[in-house]
Amino acid sequence: MGTTQLESVPEPKYWHLRTMLSEALDSEFSVGEVLPNERDLAARFGVARATLRQALEQLELEGRLQRRRGVGTTVAPPRVGVAVGPRQHAWPGTADDAWQPADCVTAAPPAAVADALGTGRDEPVHTVRRSRVSHGRPVAAELLYIPSASVPDLTAIDAPSGAARARAVLRELQRLELEHRENAVELGSAGAEDAKELDRLPGAPVLVVTTRYLAGGRTAALSVATYRADTCRLTFGDSGDMEIHHGPETRAS
Repeated sequence: MGTTQLESVPEPKYWHLRTMLSEALDSEFSVGEVLPNERDLAARFGVARATLRQALEQLELEGRLQRRRGVGTTVAPPRVGVAVGPRQHAWPGTADDAWQPADCVTAAPPAAVADALGTGRDEPVHTVRRSRVSHGRPVAAELLYIPSASVPDLTAIDAPSGAARARAVLRELQRLELEHRENAVELGSAGAEDAKELDRLPGAPVLVVTTRYLAGGRTAALSVATYRADTCRLTFGDSGDMEIHHGPETRAS
């Protein structure tokens, strides 16, 4: 293919390289194809490997590339359409909820979560772990924190652990009257547990969606959902709902 040297440009060198790599992805590679190793790519474009890594990380963040364990860096498939918030506000675990409960434990949450819930930092809460799959790919992992005060009758339910316990907690939560929910979105990087569940490498870019569920004038539950940034795109409509869609002309179903 020859060697392409970068010219002096006013923008950062890694960003100019990102543009050149993006053009190469469109013209030379197909979805799922493995890119050449860093040494070969750096030599082709005449840049240091550190500059190359910055450009590759940017393209991964944009969803053009993905790093896979035991495979390397591949061209990413199109983004998967996944709805984040239903148009009608509802508790987690309702009939049309796409999340799958995996487990539920009772333990003290992180300090920031305890503060948001208004519980003592050493006070145990129910932590429901759920996952989400779309088109056969894991796209999100969630931790849903629920204080004991939100599910006071749970002690009478014979479901000590696992998915059955998670479903029982969600059923009890739905007895409350949901007043409204608040969402916040921020960019983050995958920790070891999230990376394993999402089939990513630790440090991969993720979108963290935090949702506060309010009932009776207080926070009745708090969700921290981690989405793969390489597969998900968030849009905000006039109604205030939040969704992920496949492309600019395709709305999430």
